[in-house]
Amino acid sequence: MRFNSMLIIGATAVLSAQAVKVQEAPLRAHLAFLSDDLLEGRGTGQRGGDLTMRYLETRLEAMGLKPANGQSYRQIVKIAGVKTDVPKSDLKFTDGKSGVSFHFGDEIVFASGSAKPDAAFDAPLVFVGYGVAAPEEAWDDYKGLDCHGKILVMLVNDPQPTKEEPKRFGGKSLTYYGRWTYKFEEAKRRGAAGVLLIHTDASASYGWQVVESGWVHERFQLAEGTGGSDLEGWMTQDSAKKLFAMGGQYLDDLMSRAERKDFHPVTLGLKATGHVACSVRMVDQANIAGVVPGTDPKLKDEVVIYSGHWDHLGKGDGPGDQIWNGAVDNASGTAAVLAMAEAAAGHPARRSQMFLLVCGEEQGLLGSEAYARHPLWPLAKTAADLNLDSMNFVGATGDIGTQGSERTTLGTVASLMAKKTGLAIAKVEPDLGGGYFRSDHFSFAKVGVPAFSIASGKIFLKDPEASKTKAEAYRQRYHQVTDDYDPAWDLSGMVQQAQFTLDLGRAVANAPNMPTWRQGDPFGRGRVTQKVKAAK
Repeated sequence: MRFNSMLIIGATAVLSAQAVKVQEAPLRAHLAFLSDDLLEGRGTGQRGGDLTMRYLETRLEAMGLKPANGQSYRQIVKIAGVKTDVPKSDLKFTDGKSGVSFHFGDEIVFASGSAKPDAAFDAPLVFVGYGVAAPEEAWDDYKGLDCHGKILVMLVNDPQPTKEEPKRFGGKSLTYYGRWTYKFEEAKRRGAAGVLLIHTDASASYGWQVVESGWVHERFQLAEGTGGSDLEGWMTQDSAKKLFAMGGQYLDDLMSRAERKDFHPVTLGLKATGHVACSVRMVDQANIAGVVPGTDPKLKDEVVIYSGHWDHLGKGDGPGDQIWNGAVDNASGTAAVLAMAEAAAGHPARRSQMFLLVCGEEQGLLGSEAYARHPLWPLAKTAADLNLDSMNFVGATGDIGTQGSERTTLGTVASLMAKKTGLAIAKVEPDLGGGYFRSDHFSFAKVGVPAFSIASGKIFLKDPEASKTKAEAYRQRYHQVTDDYDPAWDLSGMVQQAQFTLDLGRAVANAPNMPTWRQGDPFGRGRVTQKVKAAK
């Protein structure tokens, strides 16, 4: 029966695709404006962010979408802004006889994860391997350690596969246990005074400059709740080696030991002393959302969400170019969602469709996390979230990226649609960087909503090798001031990606049943919990 339903969905998608077309002209116009210097990099808590929110809500209103939050297109998200006051901070590491401080930015970055303006430390350092506690993997790096009052030093990524256990922790793919967000969350749950992550290019899947650029600016966290530990930060591998050597330990040796289940926490014989000073402020940001109501008397109470984040890194105050325009990341996704909304406005589906532009993604998926905590539509009646982040600016492809869809029946729908529209599904490769856990769809997956991000294909139709080189070169512009819009970009691939996403969403919106998680997927438990709560 499920397979027959998928065939119905696929047929509906093809018919829908003929009537609802994403146009390049509005997509390009939105992209050019959102990445213009006028919006100053769309920074969280900055003037450019305020201008962006106003632009987005006026666009949705002009298209005729209904406000998703009563009479408003805005869902206010209260955020705490924290920026390390480097001159006033004096964090040192000592063995009781001598001490060392690392240069902020080049060697170490840190801030208050609890949004305190000043936090004092006299805390012992403990190496806890990967900092992972995963019962399903029979893995516990803490082994009963009392973490209260301690600074935990740990590796990013998760334990690597071995010949004996090639599939442990997802094999070559990163699991959520490997994400830096999990590390901070687990440290907080265990009452640690702080946590320092050891960066390597291989384990993080990006260079130190990405970490540095993210932490020298003001950082943000949801104001709701208890926040993180008093100290959260990263250090370079070279800094960690010097620190461990001061305690009579060899980092390489401990890293090897951390790959084993019998690893036990290692007290380093060192203390972090001094204090961390931060400027702290509270700001209101907003998710912007509009709805195309459904037409079916029953199914209109359910919704398909298309999402993308509108924020980027904003504007700095140093010399030279200090505007992080974020054209690809993620003016492109925001522009695509707007263009999709314009296309769908006059063509409702059986289920309702929400076009959701979230804030604070660059700060740790804050806007989508806030939405998941306080949804504008019941989660139990949310069929799917289809997310767009950093889109194809190179040209049309013969395939489309759907990695992550295989966790749910969305994968079957996507495959059917790709076949019907002459596209191949891009080859699934090991998710070394944990991409599934790094974009806004993940906030929905955590609460049980089937969700994934639709990515660019890789088989470029025009000048394949040159196009591939152009796409790969973007890595050098990622989270840099050079991520600028170029009017010469061929947006046929971006339109193709947006069209596929809209067609997929409309297929789900017209289907008789909502998508479901594959049996055994850990995120499927959230959907079960939602149904129980809804029944009560």
